[in-house]
Amino acid sequence: MRILLCNDDGVHAPGLAVLEKIALTLSDDVTIVAPASEKSGAGRSLTLTRPLRLRQLGERRYAVAGTPTDAVMMALTLVMKDNPPDLILSGVNRGANLGEDVGYSGTVSAAMEGALAGIRSVALSQVYAKSGAGEKVSFAAAEAWGERVLRPLIDAPWSPRTLFNINFPARHAGEVRGIRAVAQGLRDYGQTEIIQRTDPRGFDYYWLKLPGIPHTPAHSTDLEAAADGWVTVTPLHCDMTHHASLAMAAELYD
Repeated sequence: MRILLCNDDGVHAPGLAVLEKIALTLSDDVTIVAPASEKSGAGRSLTLTRPLRLRQLGERRYAVAGTPTDAVMMALTLVMKDNPPDLILSGVNRGANLGEDVGYSGTVSAAMEGALAGIRSVALSQVYAKSGAGEKVSFAAAEAWGERVLRPLIDAPWSPRTLFNINFPARHAGEVRGIRAVAQGLRDYGQTEIIQRTDPRGFDYYWLKLPGIPHTPAHSTDLEAAADGWVTVTPLHCDMTHHASLAMAAELYD
């Protein structure tokens, strides 16, 4: 089995090193094609206004001066053109990709690009509890549970153009309660804060602070399950059509 690894934290990120360890428990044929620098929040953005640059850092290890989606495209159309991957793993992201995070996430977007190409793809993220943890984020839960959650999943039947989004809870590996398949949750993004600061030259600048409070009617989504200590597994699909509304709209224009 050939495995492609990507992420949005950059090719030198500690989470990618953890993902490589996990991948090597599944196969010895692992290739890394990842952004040269951090691209968190890049979503499915493409680089269209400047050239892409590809740098080989070692055997089967490449950095792309672009977004996660760029990196997967470069991998599939150039680096691995003659030997395409059987599986794409994206992550392990430093921080959660829960609820509507998936729309902003470069980690999930890399997996989505793989799914669109017809390749089984999984996004993996490590939740952390303390804001501003910086380089102190622990990936112990991801490292301990990565193979356990992936091995049965990659052997299962998948629907076309789907991907799986996995989040490891912010707990010590021995305190993780298990693995749970759950739906995508919903936060109240009306609570988003814009934090204003002033630089040494007197000019204002701003930071976005996204809310961390779950606001989901049912207690059965990725947000609550991860907070309760479960590894969450959420299937996503690339078709964004809301079919019930499509039927309604069709009636309007008959």
